[in-house]
Amino acid sequence: MFIAIVLILVTLGVLILASASSPERDDATYFVKRQIMWLIVAIAAAVIAARLDYRFYKRLAIPISAVSLFLLVIVRIPGIGLLRNGSYRWLGFGGFTFQPSEIAKVAVIILFAWWLARNQRRIDEFKRGILIPFAILGCFACLLVIEPDFGTTMLVSTVAVSMMFLGGVSLAPMLILGLTGLLGVVVMILQNKERMSRILAFLDPQKYEQDKAWQLVNSLRAFAGGEVSGVGFGNSMQKYSYLPEAHTDFIFPIIGEELGLIASLIVVVLYLSLFILGLRIALNARDDFGRLLAFGITLMITVQALINFAVVTGCVPTKGLALPFISYGGSSLVISGGMIGILVNVAHTSMKSPPKAARNPFKDRARTV
Repeated sequence: MFIAIVLILVTLGVLILASASSPERDDATYFVKRQIMWLIVAIAAAVIAARLDYRFYKRLAIPISAVSLFLLVIVRIPGIGLLRNGSYRWLGFGGFTFQPSEIAKVAVIILFAWWLARNQRRIDEFKRGILIPFAILGCFACLLVIEPDFGTTMLVSTVAVSMMFLGGVSLAPMLILGLTGLLGVVVMILQNKERMSRILAFLDPQKYEQDKAWQLVNSLRAFAGGEVSGVGFGNSMQKYSYLPEAHTDFIFPIIGEELGLIASLIVVVLYLSLFILGLRIALNARDDFGRLLAFGITLMITVQALINFAVVTGCVPTKGLALPFISYGGSSLVISGGMIGILVNVAHTSMKSPPKAARNPFKDRARTV
């Protein structure tokens, strides 16, 4: 069921991309052909990850994190990183580009799952439970912020802190440090004119309709125009220069316009189902590392989808986060495919043997609740 839901989302993504990206270039199939190419790579990554024992990633936790941090450093160097829409988020090789932030997502999950599982007996210590994990998170967050990529920073931080909570880290000091970090992000936003203008546009979209709220207003018009059953596949009007990034971050409004409210709700239910099934995989994992790894991957995918839904419906200020499996983007699709493969391996391993009778990272939290 889990694999079937992912395949449905990917198929829907290719179909909607064919419609949403058609006005972008003279070749209406340009983005679709590239997405299908990346989809083949993503499927290969998922198959390899599904066949590789997830405990192997314990040995990769530090190396993959070091590589990820290195890429986040060099992407900010002018002449190496590619500047697009005012941000250094891409590295290019030949005719292809990728986002180091996508690698950072999986690197943080693996590193935190390894660290928290390894230090379960000493997780209540301030150094091992609070100081070191927050220092690691701070390194990733700082490099993501200076790209700047506030959306991915908030996503990665949310997932990491949630993993710490379920890993048994003391709640009070974690909240204090978490709120301190959040305050720092708020200060940076207040000093950033671009981000402040987005917040003002979010608070009063009608006033800034011709400026920063252009995407939001036209996104809402797309949902309103689709009504219950939609205007029909391929018949969107908002994709014709009215809704920028219609094939990437704002592809969900095209679904709402062309296929209607019912189809939009079905997509939301599919992501909710992924969340529930991912939690079930995490709870049935055979050891602490598997539980935390599965939980982190589940959160990374579904929370990103939730943020995307919130952005395109005007519930939060605009952020550059794609809709997993549906939005156009090679690096996002390949990394998401790899994470799905890891989840499948965790599930398959737990089916072959019962969970290990060890300290459960969910146990103490369940008792507290």
